[in-house]
Amino acid sequence: MNSGLVILPAFNEEKFIAPVISGIKEVDGGIDILVIDDGSNDKTVEIAEELGAMVISHPYNTGYGAALQTGFRFAFNRNYDFALTIDADGQHDPESIPSILKSMNNTGADIVIGSRFLEGGYRMSFARRIGSWIFAGVARCYTGYRFTDPTSGFQLLNRRAFSYLSQEEVYPLDYPDVNIIMLLHKKQFKIIESPVRMVINAESDTMHSGMKPLVYVVRMLLAIIMILLRKED
Repeated sequence: MNSGLVILPAFNEEKFIAPVISGIKEVDGGIDILVIDDGSNDKTVEIAEELGAMVISHPYNTGYGAALQTGFRFAFNRNYDFALTIDADGQHDPESIPSILKSMNNTGADIVIGSRFLEGGYRMSFARRIGSWIFAGVARCYTGYRFTDPTSGFQLLNRRAFSYLSQEEVYPLDYPDVNIIMLLHKKQFKIIESPVRMVINAESDTMHSGMKPLVYVVRMLLAIIMILLRKED
């Protein structure tokens, strides 16, 4: 691997963006960092630029998936060899970057999903565990691979993989999770998991509060059905 890009989708992450960027630089000072500002109205952009990260700003909040695809298109246009997606709220530990890179080098995988469960120690709410078990089961039935963390946003993609997603016309704007695993498997990309460390950020305003988990599960199930019904190109 040569040139790499870390993609940080961010929406009003002024509280957390600085330690995330600093942590990435401490682990790998040679990797480029791109913050996708998804319509923030706080100081996310100013802080990111002060720390030397590149920034692309959406005029309004378009969704996590749209932010990721913007990053993939940037990586494709700039000829990066690999792209690493990390959440900007501090839940993904940058110290896991070397191990996830090593996993791709050793296995020749196109996509490495960072799993918070492979080494144990991570705890989530009962409702979220149920959702994770459901999607892990769906992914296993479809791919034959036992995914432990199919909803992880801590992912490493080689150029072949992110180039495909950058051009994918039906890439979901909101929640690209197990549905994308299924799509990539259908397109014969090699996907594996690698253990990573994640921490619970109680302050972060994520999709896992209130009724959002239920909405997420319903929408993801619909997205899965669409992948199953989708005809080959």
